[in-house]
Amino acid sequence: MRLRVVWIAPKSRSKEPAYDSLTREYVSRISKYQSVEASDVASESLLLKLLKQSAGRTKPLLVLLDSRGKEMTSEQVAEFIEAQHSADVQQLIFAIGPADGFTDAARSAANKIVSLGKMTLPHELARIVLLEQIYRAFTIIRKHPYHTGH
Repeated sequence: MRLRVVWIAPKSRSKEPAYDSLTREYVSRISKYQSVEASDVASESLLLKLLKQSAGRTKPLLVLLDSRGKEMTSEQVAEFIEAQHSADVQQLIFAIGPADGFTDAARSAANKIVSLGKMTLPHELARIVLLEQIYRAFTIIRKHPYHTGH
């Protein structure tokens, strides 16, 4: 399975270098369990184009992060990722939307819509939280002590 994390950002660099540093750190941690690619796209339309271009044997599975989505526990994220791997999904894409949210077109293209919670987070921080949860999911799957459950 190919794992991708994308975020919609008109600029490729964060205002705060710490966000980019933490992004690299969590991508490095995740890559010990699963190959992963993390990058920005300039617009939602480019995300949808990427989705079409990425189709191989099967269409990529798209998970949008949206405040109107379903909240999941860390264990549920792990179960979801493991289920996609077991189902032989070729590509799993997690996407963080623009500041004003995803359009109906993107929401209808998604296979799943997930929320990080009811709090509003800056998109750069949401990226770090998502990457940490993906890393945590792999540690849960592999029974690594990073995740103790509470």
